[in-house]
Amino acid sequence: MKMLPKVIVHNSISIDGSLINFEVNMPLHYKIAGNFNSNMHLVGSNTAKIGIDLFLKEIPQETQDDFKKPNKKGVLWAIPDTTGKMKGLLHVLRQSEYCKDAILLISEKTSKEYIRYLKERNYNYHVVGKDKCNLRQSLELLNEKYNAKTILTDTGSILSNLLIKHGLVSEISLLFHPVVVGRKAYNLFTYLDKSLKLELTKNESFEKGYFWNLYRI
Repeated sequence: MKMLPKVIVHNSISIDGSLINFEVNMPLHYKIAGNFNSNMHLVGSNTAKIGIDLFLKEIPQETQDDFKKPNKKGVLWAIPDTTGKMKGLLHVLRQSEYCKDAILLISEKTSKEYIRYLKERNYNYHVVGKDKCNLRQSLELLNEKYNAKTILTDTGSILSNLLIKHGLVSEISLLFHPVVVGRKAYNLFTYLDKSLKLELTKNESFEKGYFWNLYRI
């Protein structure tokens, strides 16, 4: 039987549970993330695309170096992307200080054009599903092929909720921000169709009203 890695969902949220429409304390978010010593991040393609659009005023030019695997420190990012949302954007991750390189998880339905784009730029990609990515199969592959024993995901609600729904998440890490979003709130657990019992295992408060809770499912 193939082994699954430990998966931790880590998110910054408002007091009313929103993922968006407030300013995230990124240094504190990533400081806490670093304490987990994860050797891979699992990031949804939609979240990666939105992040690029949000934090960059314009997309940097792709260079010849972006067609080669980078030789730098950092954490590998695994991105489920069956529809090719990251086409034309992956070089932004290769140029980022936060991402060592990207591994793409695709399906049998992924377009040949997107696969050609990945091959030309020497990205590792894996077919792990017929229509969409099989998340369990993906995690087993990442553990076996890349020795990903602990995977951190700070992605949006769709991928996080799917991972929780299929029983693939061990812990939920939440950094609460001292803000209420109100009507424009987009809840982290919007797509979860079952209740969860959680055990609080760690908590810490920080200056200016931030506090962090770690739960075991």
